[in-house]
Parts: sequence; C-alpha cells; structure tokens
Amino acid sequence: MKLRMTDIYIPTGNEQVSIPTLYTDGRIENINFISMKHRGLIEIAGHSGDCPLMQPVLRVDGQRISSSLYWEREAYWIPKFICQHDYLIWKGEICAPVGERGFYYLLQVTNTNCTEKQTIEFGLEGCWYRNLHTINESKEINARPTVFESGWNQSIILELVGETPLFALAPITDTELDILQYQQDENQSWTYALLKKAILEPGQQMSLCFYWGLGLEEVGAATAAKEMYRKGWQTVKRTTLDWLQQRIKTTTDQRLDEVMNVNLFFNYFFATGKTLDTEEDVLVTSRSPRYYVSAAYWDRDSLLWSLPSILVTDVKRARKMLDYVFTTQRRNIGIHSRYIDGTVLEPGFELDELCAPIIALDRYVCYSGDWGYLEEPHVRQSVQQIIAELEEHRHPRIDLYDTFLQPTDDPITYPYLTYNNVLVWKVYMILSDMAKKHGEHNRAQIYLENAKRVKQAIQTHMIVKHEGQDIYAWSVDLNGHFNVYDEPPGSLQLLPYYGFCAFDDPVYLNTVKVIRSPVNDYAFAGCAFAELGCAHAEHPWVLSIANSFLAGRKEQAKDLILRAPMDGGIACESIDEHTGVSRTGEHFATCAGFLAYAIYMAFGQKEEEQ
Repeated sequence: MKLRMTDIYIPTGNEQVSIPTLYTDGRIENINFISMKHRGLIEIAGHSGDCPLMQPVLRVDGQRISSSLYWEREAYWIPKFICQHDYLIWKGEICAPVGERGFYYLLQVTNTNCTEKQTIEFGLEGCWYRNLHTINESKEINARPTVFESGWNQSIILELVGETPLFALAPITDTELDILQYQQDENQSWTYALLKKAILEPGQQMSLCFYWGLGLEEVGAATAAKEMYRKGWQTVKRTTLDWLQQRIKTTTDQRLDEVMNVNLFFNYFFATGKTLDTEEDVLVTSRSPRYYVSAAYWDRDSLLWSLPSILVTDVKRARKMLDYVFTTQRRNIGIHSRYIDGTVLEPGFELDELCAPIIALDRYVCYSGDWGYLEEPHVRQSVQQIIAELEEHRHPRIDLYDTFLQPTDDPITYPYLTYNNVLVWKVYMILSDMAKKHGEHNRAQIYLENAKRVKQAIQTHMIVKHEGQDIYAWSVDLNGHFNVYDEPPGSLQLLPYYGFCAFDDPVYLNTVKVIRSPVNDYAFAGCAFAELGCAHAEHPWVLSIANSFLAGRKEQAKDLILRAPMDGGIACESIDEHTGVSRTGEHFATCAGFLAYAIYMAFGQKEEEQ
C-alpha cells in the first residue's frame, strides 16, 4: 500500500520499542522505550535532521545517492522504501517484530545493469546526540553516553551510564562489515558508521540487515539483537505479518481500510506498551514525544477511546488493559492525569474519567463473554471504590453530579455537564445489568432507580430553551444559568451512542443543529473540513470526525477523513479547516484508536457479516 504523502514521519514500533520519527528520507531521528523507574519515556535521540540517530547510506563510486525514496506500509504497519538510481535499485525495511526487544533495519541493493559491475558502499551512519526523559515535556538526562566494541555482538554498544548503566542499544549485522567507525566530539555526541563495501556483478543483489537490540545494559541489549539475528529477519517478519494480518479489519473501501488499520495499529503500539525495566503492561496517551501530553495516563483516553479498537482486535490485550487500570491506576481513578505507576501527575477531578472504567468494563464483558472477570477481587473492589467516589459528587438534593474539569481537561463554566451526567446514567444502567447478571436483584433495582433519577434530572434541569427550541445545555449551575457549547472529547453528539436517547429525538436534533450552526465559531461551517472544534484547540477535531461516524453522520465523516491528510494519515488532535493537515496534537495515539473503532463500527465488515 502506497503512502498518501511525502515528507512525513512514518511511525512504527512494537510493545517495547517505539520509532516515532522515521522520516521519508529513511532517517530515524529518535527511538524510545518506557521506564517504570522513571515513570515515562526514555528517548535515545540523534541531532534532528542534521545528524539523526541513524540514516541509511548508499554510495556509488564514492558518491552518495540522494534520490527520493518511495514508501509503502506492508500490512499497514511495516514501513518499506524503494529507490532507483541509474541501474541500481535500493530497498529498505524497518520492522519492530512483535515480542522482540528491538527492531531491524534491512537494506538491499540490486544491480540491474546487464553488462557492467557497480562499486558500492552502503549501511547506516548516525549520531547519538542526547538522551531525554519525557512526560509531556522532554528533559535532558544527566548521564554519560559511552560507545565501545563488545565481544557480545562483535560490534559496537551504545550505553548510557549513571551510577550504573541506564540502558544500552546494540546492533548486530548478518554480514561482516568493512567499515566500523565511531568517535566522540567536543559536545560529547557520538557519531558512527557501519558500512559494507561491495562490487555488484550484473544482476546481483546484496542485502545487509541491522538488528538493533535494546536492554538495561550491554549484555541485555546485545543478546536481544542476537535473538532476532539467530531467527533471521524473514522469520521474525513472518511472525509479525501473521500477527498483523490476523487483526486487520476491512470495509468495502480500500482507502478507508488504510486509514482505519494504520490508526488501529498506531493505537495498539503507541497507546499501550511494556516497560523495559519491569516488563509491566502500561497505558499512555501516546508513546510519541510529538504528542504534547505524551507518556502519561488518562482514564478517559485509554478506556473510552483506545480500548474499544483493541477489544475488537485483541480481547486478551483488552483484559490486560483493565487489569492495569484496576490495580496500578486504581487508587486515583477520576483524577485528571497520572504517571504510569498511578501517582497523580496533574490534579483535578473529572467526572467522565471516573465513569470511564465502568463503561470499559461493560464493553469488555459484553463483547468477550468473560462475565467471570467481574468476580475478580481487584475488579469488584475497584467498582465499589468508583461507586463510593461517584456519590461524593452528587448534588445534595438533585440527582446530578459535578465535575471540576471538562472533557478537554479545561476549567468548567458550570459544574454540571450534560454529557458527563449521561455517563453517570450509563454507569448506573451498567451496574444494574451486572447485578442482575449475578442474581443480585435488589441491588440491580437500586441501581436502575438511580439511573432513572439521573435521567429525569437531566431532562428536568439540562434541557433549556435556546432561541425558542428545547436543547441540551452543555453545562448548568442549577441556579438558572447554562451555556450552549460542545467539546469533541465529550460531545453531546454521542448521547445516542451511549443509549441515552434516539437519533431522532427532537431535543437531540435541535442540539446538534445548534452546535453545528454557523453561529457557533467552532463549527467551521462552510469550510472545506467542516467539523466541530472547541476553545481548547480552535480547529476541527479528529475526535469530532470519529464522533460523526458514530452519530449518524458516517457519510460526511468518511468524506472528511478520506480528504484529510492529518499527520501523514495518523490521527492528531485537530486539523486545519481549509487544508485538513495537522494543526495540533500530532501522534495522538488514543484518538487514533477511537477513530479506527468509529470507522469500523460505521463501515467495518463484522465477523458475523463475513
């Protein structure tokens, strides 16, 4: 499959290694891994475009080839390039095999000349410039970078050393190199060259595969590389392709398949991961530092947006996600954002985040049929904790629940949000069904009555008159004040999606008409990409396109998403209303998950239909 743009990043990765900045000239600017000890990402970085962490090089008769590379993604996730220069065909492939602690960079050169030999030199060159600790912001790590030759891989080791080694990165090649150089400059940066010289006979092809292993120190890194080397790139690639192809989803539109699956896999590998130091499964907004709040945990992002697409592709992985929420993240459920170890990062209560685990739990057990999961002690205890916390935010006399922050994580205008209280209604409906499933009929009735009272309170206090029509207010203070507004991360468009009302409900239709009208500055009516935004990011949101797929506007959403370049086909926070290119929040992994899920629900060929 051909990529839709040039001059973009083409992210790839696996459970432990992320490669967010593979550029279309073949360079990799940085890679990263998750560290539980450091509660975030550790980035291994080159010097941007000047001297990246690694760059493929091909020289013919001593002259470097700089022709354009043409890219495609195999199985929507493995980036590959091809380049033709005179009689040479140059190919490359970057794959982070599933289950491996590293990745490989494969280079192949073919001489298509029928009569003449070609003298070439090819391989990787790069610069290890700095190391960063990233949780929203990237800060330089104060430790000593060292590069040395090792008997463990008969090559070089890149090792960052503090009191003890912090990590190591080690390449092994499947062919003996002719040039192995490395040196440190006055800025403590290390440059290296790993090259093979060859004379290609007419019609001859030569390949060179670099296996890059990651570890906590020299031996771990070198043996991770050696593991892939022993299996061979063909074997680890086949395993990875099999894994990917088992999870690919389809629609009746090839272009839509591309958007759906690329974002599905980006969510899988960039919104979830395994820590290098403790091998724990964790959830984050994004493992790419290009996203402005990367490497931290949000209940809403992981459970309402990321989990649904993983659930329809990998049920076991979805259960692990919930295990992480109901153990590591349990003590602070509902708090704005947390570090990956569950400690509070950004304080502030958010009602939608408190509701998210129950909604995700219901989605999991209904889809998987794993009703026994509800009996797990950590699950039962977490549910009771959420119920108790929920009641602390109930109004003393009215069955509505307050919040401190809105779904954008911004301060509220008024404390009672319609969307959030619809989630509360949904939570009590779910709890009633779960209790009934376990024969707890009295408890089921109590929860059902709670849900009915919340719904009645919403209809009584949150339906307001606006220009002579009944609509759902965005928020109210229960003293007569309200505002008309909407936010893509918690849109009123989704009320039927959660089952609160029908798509043809008059109040709902009036509400959607108002928030999409030209009077709303954030509706971008009349623009090429007319979709909802909000004050947090004043451009159309990709989440809003996803909302439209789920809210009865699937044809309009399909048209937008097929025209919008976004961030090289990857979901971002917002796009330009005129061009569709990314404006804010590149590499928004959990949003990518929700977009993939929304496309699948609107147009995907479900198993029962195939």
